[in-house]
Amino acid sequence: MGAIIDKIKGKLKKAEGRATGDKVRTAQGVVQEKKGQVRGAADRVARKVKGGVRKAQRKGSAARRTP
Repeated sequence: MGAIIDKIKGKLKKAEGRATGDKVRTAQGVVQEKKGQVRGAADRVARKVKGGVRKAQRKGSAARRTP
């Protein structure tokens, strides 16, 4: 959820900077938007890893139960 918020805040800062001609504010917006993208990618990777671990655990426990 934090990734989406960072992306939105970044876009707003970027738009504000462009509207006012403030290059620093525009740059801050770009950085925050990229931060949201990185955080989102990291969250997706973490979910995939956790899912893979759970799948492996289920597969391993099912193999131990069969005679």
